Amino acid sequence: MKISNLTILSLAAALLPVASIAQSIAKPSAFVGPVISGSVSASDRKFVRGAAQGGMAEVELGKLAAEKGSTDEVKKFGQRMVDDHSKAGDQLKQIASEKGITVPQQLSAKDRAIKDRLSQLSGEEFDKAYMSDMVKDHTQDVADFQRESNAGTDSDIKDFAAKTLPTLQDHLRQAKEIAPSVRASR
Repeated sequence: MKISNLTILSLAAALLPVASIAQSIAKPSAFVGPVISGSVSASDRKFVRGAAQGGMAEVELGKLAAEKGSTDEVKKFGQRMVDDHSKAGDQLKQIASEKGITVPQQLSAKDRAIKDRLSQLSGEEFDKAYMSDMVKDHTQDVADFQRESNAGTDSDIKDFAAKTLPTLQDHLRQAKEIAPSVRASR
C-alpha cells in the first residue's frame, strides 16, 4: 500500500493538537484555569450549590429583619446574618469558581415565598416568624455543614464547611436564645 505525501501531511496535521495537549498535560505548570467540574463529586457540587442558595436567602432575609424587626435584638441578628453570610458567600463563590461549579444567582422559589410572606408581616408577628425560620434554617445548615466537613471529598470544600460550621452553630445558638424571648413578649 502506497501512502502519499499529502496523506502523511494530513495525518500529521490531525495529530498535532493531540501532541500539544499531551505535552501540556506532561507539564503541570502549563495548566492554568479552573479545575474541570467533573473532578468534584456530585455530593460536593450539591453542597456548594445548596450552601450558596441558603446563604443568599439568609442575606436577603437578614436585610428584611434589620429593616422590619421590632426589637434591637432581631435587628442586630438580621444584620449579623447579612454580614456573616455575605462573607461566607464570597468565599464560597471563589471556591466554586475555582472548581468550575455554577452557583445560583437568585433566590429559589421557596426562599422567595418565605421572603414574600415575611414582607407582609410587621412588629412582633414579623419577629416571631423570622426567628422561627432562623432556628429551622440554621438547624438544617448545621447538619449540612457538619456532614460536608466530615464526609466531603474535595479538600477545599470540606475545609470551607469545617471553618464555617462554628459560625453557623453560633447563629443557631443565638436564634434559639432570641426566639423564645420574641414569643414571650406577646
